Amino acid sequence: MRLGYDERSAALLVAPVLGVLLVVAAFPIVYSFWVSLHDIVLTRPLRRPFVGFDNYLRIFDDARFWTAVSRTTVYTLVCVVATTLLAVLVALLLNEVFPGQRLLSALLLVPWATPSVVNGLMWKWIYDPTYGLLNGLLVQVGLLERYRVWLSDPDITLLLIANAAIWKQMPLAALLMIVTMKAIPEDLYRAARVDGANVWQRFVHVTLPALRPGLMLVLVYETMISIRHFDLFLIMTQGGPGDASLTLSWLIYVETFRSLRFGTGAAMSYILAITTFALSWAVIRFLGKRI
Repeated sequence: MRLGYDERSAALLVAPVLGVLLVVAAFPIVYSFWVSLHDIVLTRPLRRPFVGFDNYLRIFDDARFWTAVSRTTVYTLVCVVATTLLAVLVALLLNEVFPGQRLLSALLLVPWATPSVVNGLMWKWIYDPTYGLLNGLLVQVGLLERYRVWLSDPDITLLLIANAAIWKQMPLAALLMIVTMKAIPEDLYRAARVDGANVWQRFVHVTLPALRPGLMLVLVYETMISIRHFDLFLIMTQGGPGDASLTLSWLIYVETFRSLRFGTGAAMSYILAITTFALSWAVIRFLGKRI
C-alpha cells in the first residue's frame, strides 16, 4: 500500500519525535531488562556472567525484600486511602460558594507546588527532636511533657513519612475531584431534593456515583506515586530506624548504588514496575466497569 503525500508528510514530522522516544525511553527499558539478567557488580566490572532469572529468584528468597514489600504495602495503603478521603472532603467544601472560597482554593495549591525536596526538608524540621514545631506545639498545649524524637520511633516513622506525602499529594487529588464535581448536572440534585433526599443521601446516590471517573484517576495516580516514593525516605530517614522505613524504592537504591549490585537492583526495579502496572490495571478494571 503506497502512502499519500499527507501520510508521508506526517511520518516525516513524527519520525524525529519517535527517534527521541526510542533513545530516551525504549532503550533504557530494554537495557535495564538485559542488566537484570546478568550478575553485574561494579566491584568486579569486567565479569558480567549471564544468570537468566536467577536474580529474580534470589530476590524472592531475600528476607529484606519481603520486609520492604510489607513496608511499601502499608505506606501505599495509608497514602492512597488518606489522600483520597481528604481530597473528596476538601472538594466537597470548595465546591460550595462561601466568602474566601477562591482564596482557599488558591492556597490549596501551595503544598502541591512545593518541590519534593523542600517538602521533605520542611517536615524533617517539623519533626526535629530539638527545635521541631510539632514538639513545641504539643508541649505548649500540654499533650507532651518533653520533646520527643519522632523519626526514631519505628512504630510511627512510616506514618510520619506518609503524612508528609499526603500533605503534598492531596491538593492535586482534590483539584481532580472538584473538576469531576463541576461536571455533575444540577438537575440531579434538584430531582433528589424533590424526592426528599437529605444531604447524605444526595452524596451517596448522586455525588459518589458521578465521582467514579475522578476517583479512578486519583486512585491510579496515587497508587503509582506512593508505591515508588523515594525522595522523602532519602531526606527524612534513609530506611531507618532499623528497617522501619525500608520500602522497595529505598531497597532498590541501596542494592544498586550502595552495594553496587546492578543486576539485582534492575531486577527489583522490574518487579516494582510490574507490580505498579498490575495494581493500576486492577483499579481501572474494577472501577471502569461501574462508570
